[in-house]
Amino acid sequence: MTLRAVATGVGHYLPERVVPNSEFESFLDTSDEWIRTRSGIERRHFAAEGETTSQMATMAARKALEMAELSPDDIDAVVVATSTPDLTFPSVGTMVQAGLGMTRGFAYDVQAVCAGFIFALANANGLILSGQAERVLVIGAETFSRILDWTDRSTCVLFGDGAGAVVLEARTGSGSSEDRGILSCDLNSDGRYREMLYVDGGVSTSGEAGKLRMQGNPLFRQAVGKLASTAETALEKANLQGENVDWIVPHQANIRIIQGTAKKMNVPMERVIVTVQDHGNTSAASIPLALSVGVREGKIKPGQLLVAEAIGGGLAWGAVVLRW
Repeated sequence: MTLRAVATGVGHYLPERVVPNSEFESFLDTSDEWIRTRSGIERRHFAAEGETTSQMATMAARKALEMAELSPDDIDAVVVATSTPDLTFPSVGTMVQAGLGMTRGFAYDVQAVCAGFIFALANANGLILSGQAERVLVIGAETFSRILDWTDRSTCVLFGDGAGAVVLEARTGSGSSEDRGILSCDLNSDGRYREMLYVDGGVSTSGEAGKLRMQGNPLFRQAVGKLASTAETALEKANLQGENVDWIVPHQANIRIIQGTAKKMNVPMERVIVTVQDHGNTSAASIPLALSVGVREGKIKPGQLLVAEAIGGGLAWGAVVLRW
């Protein structure tokens, strides 16, 4: 028998405030059509004043626990993927732990920007396979609205806030690709591409959070190839191919990147979960948000094969193959 990290619950949280593209027209040289054409985004959610990453993460976690029919006391570890923590330290993970009323186990953050949830899933999978934890709460949560330059029409219209969470539990399988749970992971990074996507602040440089900066066209060219490649590598590790995939659950950055990646993988768009139109780019939160929406809409069903893939600042990119 083989140990697997199986998803037993998923949930998400979105701030109440919905921001349509038209809202940007009042202070930027842009339009709803311009934003939709270049990104596929129609609206996004922004956190309310005083609403934090840890609060959104805790709300998403509660919904995932409810679906998994577990209490916070059943969880051994909390792993949070975020680039927008409440504080420099302590971690958002420990704040979620406190918010849920957990007094056992351990918690920490993972920072790989938009690829953060993929890296967090791989971390949680390792904790379960090594016996360090039996049940892990994996969360992606961001308040990117706090680090946007509202004078830069090429970036500030792209991002949104939100959180998504998945409960992973240790289960035994046969060791084949028919097992439920995480079947393979593929992680990559290359620091030479730092200038393509970064925030121009930090504790050891300016002492301030800074604002997001992005080179859109060069990043687009890197993204499609790297996303398709990491997804194919992860499938090969699981002895699977694109034709075996029921759903691609991609990072929701840009509809053109999503379409380009699916085309390279020879997977029709009908088998891709797309939420970018409603949420914008929520960085590390985008994949668990899309997962939660896909499950709650009845698209993603138990036993189906999923490939989740993402790329973000670093550059960091990767993919996870899992059977739901």
